[in-house]
Amino acid sequence: MTAIFDAISEPIAKRVTSGLAKIGLVLRSRAWKGAGTAGVTPTQGHALGLLRDAPDGMRLGAIAKLLGISAPTASEAMNTLVTKGLAAKTPGVDKRSISLVLTPEGEALADQTREWPDFLADAVDTLDAAEQAALLRALVKVIRALQVRDEIPHQRMCVTCEHFRPFVHADKLNPHHCAYVDAAFGDRHLRLNCPEHAEAPASAQEDAWERFTEQGRVSDGSAAANEALVGPVPRQG
Repeated sequence: MTAIFDAISEPIAKRVTSGLAKIGLVLRSRAWKGAGTAGVTPTQGHALGLLRDAPDGMRLGAIAKLLGISAPTASEAMNTLVTKGLAAKTPGVDKRSISLVLTPEGEALADQTREWPDFLADAVDTLDAAEQAALLRALVKVIRALQVRDEIPHQRMCVTCEHFRPFVHADKLNPHHCAYVDAAFGDRHLRLNCPEHAEAPASAQEDAWERFTEQGRVSDGSAAANEALVGPVPRQG
């Protein structure tokens, strides 16, 4: 009987894409409404959010890259925020560079912009813990696939970080390891934007990604099998 539905149904990838597109439309609509209330554009609001997560400031090029916009567009947005007293320019790491940081007023407004997608967080909360972890893992895989194709800016995700050690622990709930904090964690803890992120070399990223995806399908929780696959867990000296 299921063959009937296989024949008349669109491929599941297209149906998932359609669902994500519908959510994207609502997110954009909410962002425009929230931005209008806050007196900024959605791009400016997203820039405020990036700077809120970077207390030491960010260079204009980094902001443009993370937002997926051109340097002139980013410059216009940041100049507007500076004029409004929401951001300030400070000396960068060298004499010829400039970083942008939030003012106290900018920090307050950035906290407001974080509330724009709260309606979606409430919807995700209707899923149980296992479903939420599975959804997060799936999103990580989709985002990375888009990043590899240069369809979206690279994000500071666990799976591209030099501190990420996938499937090195026997604990099925917490099989991964973060060398930065020297602690185990699970899929439910995966980050899409980590302030401590350190980009791993391309070859290391590929190795970690292969372990993350393949071991995620077949892992039996065996510590010996995991160590044989990825080596012992590195410890901070």
